[in-house]
This record gives sequence, C-alpha cells and structure tokens, in this order.
Amino acid sequence: MNFVKLLLIVALAAPLATHAERAAAERIKDIASVQGVRANQLAGYGLVVGLDGTGDQTTQTPFTTQSIASMLTQMGINLPPGVNMQLKNVAAVMVTADLPPFSQPGQTLDITVSSIGNAKSLRGGTLVMTPLKGADGQVYAMAQGSLVVSGAGASANGSKAQINHLAVGLVPAGATVERSVVTALGESGTINLELRQSDFSTAARLVDAVNARFGAHTAHALNGRVVQVKTPAGASERVAFLGAIESLEVNPAAGMAKVIINARTGSVVMNQKVMLDPSAVSHGNLSVVINTDPVISQPAPFGRGQTVVTAQSQIEIRQQAGEVMLLKGGASLADVVKALNSIGATPQDLLAILQALKASGALRAELEVI
Repeated sequence: MNFVKLLLIVALAAPLATHAERAAAERIKDIASVQGVRANQLAGYGLVVGLDGTGDQTTQTPFTTQSIASMLTQMGINLPPGVNMQLKNVAAVMVTADLPPFSQPGQTLDITVSSIGNAKSLRGGTLVMTPLKGADGQVYAMAQGSLVVSGAGASANGSKAQINHLAVGLVPAGATVERSVVTALGESGTINLELRQSDFSTAARLVDAVNARFGAHTAHALNGRVVQVKTPAGASERVAFLGAIESLEVNPAAGMAKVIINARTGSVVMNQKVMLDPSAVSHGNLSVVINTDPVISQPAPFGRGQTVVTAQSQIEIRQQAGEVMLLKGGASLADVVKALNSIGATPQDLLAILQALKASGALRAELEVI
C-alpha cells in the first residue's frame, strides 16, 4: 500500500515539476540580443522660437544671440554691427533622439528638446530645423516641429507655482531620417548572440537549445556571454532563421545570490537565493539626550552689577536592552529582516547588521552598497 501511494505521489509531482520548468523558460530574444543590432544616439544644437516671453535672457546667454545672428546670416539677413538684440521669445536647446537599427531614409523619430540656457519655459515653442549628428559627426536626421511640454507654471508678485518640468519638451515624429546605418547582419556566415547577463550555464543551455532545433554544430559558445551561430546564405533565409532562434525557449540558470543596499535611503533589495549560515545577532540602541536651558542672573535694583546669561545643561543617557537573536542555518534573508524589524531595528541598523553578517561569513550572498 505504501508503495502504491509513493507511485501516486511521484506521478502527481512529475507534471508539477515539468510545469514549473516550463514556467521558468524564457525566449532567447528576452535574454540575449544580436551583436551589432542596436540603436544609435543622435544629438544636435538648435533654437526654439515662438515663446511667450519665457526664452533665454540674451545678456546671460550670449551663445543664443550668436546662433540667431548666424541663422539670419544664412537666410540672407545681415545685421548691423554692434546691434543689441533683446530676444525673449527664443531659447537655445539640445535635441536628442535614438536611431533604431535598420532605420531607412524617410522614417520619422521622436525627439527630446532640452533647454541649455536660462529659459523659463519651452511651452508653446517651435523647434527650427536642426541637424542631428551621430558619434562619427555625420548627419543622420533633421528635426523640426512644435513642442509638447507636459507642464504649466505661473508667477506673480514674487510667488511662483509650477507643475512638472517646463524646460524639456517632446516632438512626436519630429525628426526625419536622412541616412541609414549599414548593418552587416550575418553576411560573414555567422552571427553572435550576446547574453544580457554573463553566465556560463545559460550560454551552454542556449547552445543546446539552438543545436537541438537546427542541428549539431550550429551554435557554439565563445565565452560566458557570446554565442556564435551559423546562418544561411540568403538574406530572407537569415531573417526567418533569426526569427526562429529568437522564439526558442531556454531555462536560464539561476542568478547569484545578491543583496543591494541603498545607504542613503536605507532600502534593501535581495533575491530569493540569499541564505544564511548559523549565526547570532545582538541589537541594542544607545542614545544621549542633552537639554540646555538659559539662566539669567540680574543684579539688585540700583546696583552696579551686570546682567549675566548662563546655560544650564542636563545630560541623560538612554540605553535599550540588547537582544540576542539566533539565526538558524538555511534561514532566508527575508526571515532575518522580519525578525530585526520586530525588535525595532532601524534601516541604518539593518545596514550595519547585514554588513557585519557578510564580514563574518554568515551571509552567503554578494553585498553591494549603492
């Protein structure tokens, strides 16, 4: 009878284990990327015009005046020498955008416009045509359009109220791609898949998944981060091949145990792999309270003495009884944090205790303080 029950338990547990493994599986496109297929950052310097008196103060931002004079000169307008321009409706800005992989001329991009002067607000402004350059100095897009600023502000008689940030705006589809970035995707007969997190076990499992689907020796790991895959010769076949690879599921290896501590806010973040060896923690608080009261001594009427102000201090030392907490081996860090909170440990106390546990070797995890 016991043997029959054991068989039933094993039969019921097997589907649950299989389901858990499938639930932990992730697509290759979620844990890795194709080497060379990435976005490129673009940036440019431009002018925003049409502001309602909230632009740069040109006396403090001379580059804005120089930019306007240069733009007008290019349009055939020559300013008299020594002219003093007081322009409150213009602001100098930096324009940034991301150029997606495989972008083609004529495609539109969203751009971000940020003030670099002392403009009060970019609300209602229009960005004048601005070339956007890449890291190589080449122009890849041209930007222009009306800004969308998700904020509002008002000021009067020294009082000011503001919602959100007014010095940054967006222009949806505000840039047009003028030049594409050439990407040699698999033309050499191979591509490299880069894991987002280096892990030898995950790289080995990725190789096994690709070889099981497309045959032996299709993929091999170069190191714990890069897996090289052989690709078909034709471009259309390569696209279909990469699409099939990205859809394959892999069970990534569990990450290393890690505890991240923010020393400024007292925040503690940990993963489920953090464990503890048997240890004991003693916790207690010591506080010193000093109260100082002024004491005034005055002379008698018609006396020749002077009024003297002295201070009288009272010092009190308060110490809470220390508590010793026994931590059993294998206890998770969540149990430790819960126990420390129950005895009144503050976030700063918690940081000190975790660092001490790590120094003693009881905390089996990497401790990172940010």
